[in-house]
Amino acid sequence: MCYNNLVPRIVDHALRRRELAEALWRVVRRDGVHEVSVRTVAEEAGTSPGALRHYFASQDELLGFALRAVVDRAAARFAGLSATLTGAPLGVRVLEDLLPLDAERTEEVQVYLALVARSAADPALRRVRDEAEALVAAAVDEAVRLVVGDGPELPAASRSTYHLVDGLALHGATWPERYPPAHLREVLHAHLAVLARGAER
Repeated sequence: MCYNNLVPRIVDHALRRRELAEALWRVVRRDGVHEVSVRTVAEEAGTSPGALRHYFASQDELLGFALRAVVDRAAARFAGLSATLTGAPLGVRVLEDLLPLDAERTEEVQVYLALVARSAADPALRRVRDEAEALVAAAVDEAVRLVVGDGPELPAASRSTYHLVDGLALHGATWPERYPPAHLREVLHAHLAVLARGAER
């Protein structure tokens, strides 16, 4: 007798939801956010639309989870960095981590930008988008503080760095051949060097 058939299969629902979100990311990167549907994501994930709806009741819920998964993955990396680095080196690495410097981060930025564009017509996505923006702003504030200290120039330094990182991420993810990782890193480091010199005056 085969006892394997008698043992209920244990499904890691959190893992399966992440896998489905990653399938959505692949659809977005390959075909565009306008091609996202329960059917296309289910096909990409190798499952049925009915099985996908077991985890996500609607397409909007799936989109919101996919955007949140991007944010959660970045937050997990931030936590890992803070466990091994301190001070200015930590600040620099956090800012680098917001840029599309490798395949994983390029995927995140491209998916994030696509879903943020869609959020204009989706209140649920807008809420997740706003949470993501707050997380990024807080990460930039803390990173810049680690680089330049708590002086009076900190607010302006944080604002300029936020907008610089935002623009670099957009350009690097949209035109990777024109703005490769080495270029993005060079521009960021030059900006931080200017901030550090200003803080020393």
